[in-house]
Amino acid sequence: VQLVESGGGLVQPGGSLRLSCAASGFTFRAYTMRWYRQAPGKGRELVADISSTSSMRNYADSVKGRFTISRDNAKNTVYLQMNSLRHPDSAVYYCHVPRFTSWGQGTHVTVSS
Repeated sequence: VQLVESGGGLVQPGGSLRLSCAASGFTFRAYTMRWYRQAPGKGRELVADISSTSSMRNYADSVKGRFTISRDNAKNTVYLQMNSLRHPDSAVYYCHVPRFTSWGQGTHVTVSS
């Protein structure tokens, strides 16, 4: 299982970013996918998840209405569209497959003016 996150960067408060996670080594279309984040000095937090067919999506209360998770099973990729970013959204963002133990290297998001 390999997960490669990308799309992070420095953004001003109120700005937007779109994260991508390219997956390989398993049957992507069969599994729920999740995005987590970890801020400095804090534990890893579940941000959003999406079912294999995109029929169900769940979000942490802190990101509801601002973030959107989506997936393209033809491209083995899961996305996280992040709008109206705030300073507390600064973290390393990881995608994860609950069925497996592997983690990617993450992508850094910094919200700062």
